[in-house]
Amino acid sequence: MHTFNTLSEFHKFCALPKPEHPLISVVDYGQVDYQTVENQITWTQNFYSIGLKRNVSAKVRYGQQEYDFDEGLLTFIGPRQVLQFEMLPSEKKPSGWLLLIHPDFLWNTPLSKAIKNYEFFGYAINEALFLSEKEEKTMVDILLHIQQEYRSNIDKFSQNIIIAQLELLLNYAERYYQRQFLTRKINNHEVLVRLEDFLDSYFNGEEAINKGIPTVQFVADTLNVSPNYLSSLLKVLTGQSTQQHIHDKLIEKAKEQLSTTQLSVSEIAYTLGFEHSQSFSKLFKNKTNQSPAAFRASFN
Repeated sequence: MHTFNTLSEFHKFCALPKPEHPLISVVDYGQVDYQTVENQITWTQNFYSIGLKRNVSAKVRYGQQEYDFDEGLLTFIGPRQVLQFEMLPSEKKPSGWLLLIHPDFLWNTPLSKAIKNYEFFGYAINEALFLSEKEEKTMVDILLHIQQEYRSNIDKFSQNIIIAQLELLLNYAERYYQRQFLTRKINNHEVLVRLEDFLDSYFNGEEAINKGIPTVQFVADTLNVSPNYLSSLLKVLTGQSTQQHIHDKLIEKAKEQLSTTQLSVSEIAYTLGFEHSQSFSKLFKNKTNQSPAAFRASFN
């Protein structure tokens, strides 16, 4: 596996000239020529990269997700992520742009912390961002402004101007992702249906007893998406996080058992994955403004 700690190392691997700035670089993707005979390349990089790419004949694994470049355009990769490229034969020449940002460039700026709040750096790679021609032009213009700025004489304003352009690009990306969630309702609602089916099956069977209450990570892994992606999607579709969906399903099952069975509150808590019935009673009251016993009494 290749490890790229610096932008210079990555430039060298791609047969590019040395970066003009050690911590930020805008690369013409048509000039990239990976210096390896391997058909399958695995690497990790200690910097952010934002790729605006076309005609890339490769399949990519990012974390546990597989992504075909024909299915998307704009991708976001965070530091210390593992990428695996499988190069495919093609007569088309790749094109586009690649923005590389070393975390040190963000040091001592608000974006140093804020960049971690942009959830698309944690998205499954198969949820790349689709852009219209107008949106693509907007993004390319920002990338070229960044390039122009670091190519100019560096002065005390340079970093702030580049940071402002980078924030603009990330905010546009966030807007476009929200639009993508809304315009791809069929796929998105399919995830919601799968979530409901999974939670029903989990709490109806033995899994809750054996494994406890499912975590957000476990649910996301089961649905084959990242936790951040799932929560973002659910908030757009339902206004609720994954954790809220888990709790709502849990309360729904609890109400069902309280109203239709003779199981004790402790037994119901156990079947739903709680180690302690007090924790179950506390959550139930928090969600319904009633204790489990009071809810059951209302049916008698």
